[in-house]
Amino acid sequence: MRIYFMGICGTAMGHAALLAHAAGHEVLGCDANVYPPMSTVLAEAGIALHEGFDAKRLAALAPDLVVIGNAMTRGNDEVEWLLDTRALAFTSLPALLADHVLAGRRNLVIAGTHGKTTTTALTAFLLREHGRDPGYLIGGVPQDPPTGSHLGTPSDPFVIEGDEYDSAFFDKRSKFIHYAPHVAVLNNLEFDHADIFRDLADVQRTFRHLTRIVPRNGWIVLNGDDDNLRALGDLSWTRVVRVGTGEHNDVRLTDFAERADGASFTLHWRGAKWHNVRWSQPGLYNARNAAMAATAAQLALLAPGDGPELVTYYITNGGAKALLDLEVLGRFRGVKRRQEMLVNTTMMKVVEDFGHHPTALSETLQSLRARFPQHVIHAAFEPRSNTSRTKVMQGAFMRSLALADEVYLGPIARIEKLKPEERFDTEALVQFLDAQGVHGYAAPTNAALLERLVENTKDAATKAQLVVFFTNGSFDGIIRQFADMPRA
Repeated sequence: MRIYFMGICGTAMGHAALLAHAAGHEVLGCDANVYPPMSTVLAEAGIALHEGFDAKRLAALAPDLVVIGNAMTRGNDEVEWLLDTRALAFTSLPALLADHVLAGRRNLVIAGTHGKTTTTALTAFLLREHGRDPGYLIGGVPQDPPTGSHLGTPSDPFVIEGDEYDSAFFDKRSKFIHYAPHVAVLNNLEFDHADIFRDLADVQRTFRHLTRIVPRNGWIVLNGDDDNLRALGDLSWTRVVRVGTGEHNDVRLTDFAERADGASFTLHWRGAKWHNVRWSQPGLYNARNAAMAATAAQLALLAPGDGPELVTYYITNGGAKALLDLEVLGRFRGVKRRQEMLVNTTMMKVVEDFGHHPTALSETLQSLRARFPQHVIHAAFEPRSNTSRTKVMQGAFMRSLALADEVYLGPIARIEKLKPEERFDTEALVQFLDAQGVHGYAAPTNAALLERLVENTKDAATKAQLVVFFTNGSFDGIIRQFADMPRA
């Protein structure tokens, strides 16, 4: 089949195109800007790329199926031609994956407000290290496993990042509803994506829909410490394994400790000690991601009729061949742009993070403070996501950024599309920070932010400095500019 991807250079679309190509389909696509790194990976795979959107070109190419990315909207030249003529079949990305990649597979769907990308990468990594050949689709650029997508062996599980965001302009269901989970991992649940969800209850509604399609011989791996997930109910139609730090959890994480070079913790499975973990990943949040991934991967290795008590038996009576070797977590290198250390010298550390939700910012800043207590922490934040550009979480962002010593706020992305009363109030945040004894600066441009940051960190030769950039975008390239500056 000849499949055409509209918006092919997006991370998810590009990796899906690679999966379709690996499955034997002829793949081509377009994007407004054909840009690396995805364009490079696609071109190397032999996938034809076209710049911009052109209805006449699409008609001439005559693919069998058009996949419309969720960044595409009404008014797009190709979208309008497809709707006017109905000349070609079209679908959403999640529906394509459901029909042509996930059908017939034992699917592990990794969902949650935070940690999806890292937990998906961890789950695929653990299965691969166990000698399996899982398929996977990761919404980021992992260092382990070595690629962001892989078709895998049909008899092995498929691990996919399950986003709650909508599927396409014509399908407002959450993406993960399409993914037919055998194991559904619910990492956490908070209000986010204010552009498509009304409130927390609306987010809980779509997560509840996900749990409803887990079969009775499947599993829900649930963060047992999360009140918003517990509110989903007992989920009695399937099997539930709870993971967390509390004593009531089936899989318990204890003895967490953090140092500059990483962290350590112990995992217990229903009271039996599973493994002492030492690894390089920061924060309790990543330890929890590891616990969720290990649990999901271990359950996926069980036969359909086996229960969690079999894992306890393996742990206590010896079953090395059936158990995941969690010692390999020490080799896991993480995901790019997730607390990625770009500069790591004694006196200067530069971190890039995909954070765009106040909870993610808080957890990262707390971890950095624990790891580097002698450093002055500079936090640069770009209000760019559809939620962080607005006042919806203003108070929570104030409290999270107050955990830094110096705060730099970039200009609000696409500010002209927001009413003045809807916009994230950077000046109010600066005033709040000043009252907390934290210096804040609302920059008119990202270039001005970079200039101020350079000025405020110039004494790094005598005083240890740590700079963390929070954005789900590019920050106009200033992250790499700052990281690449020559230093003594």
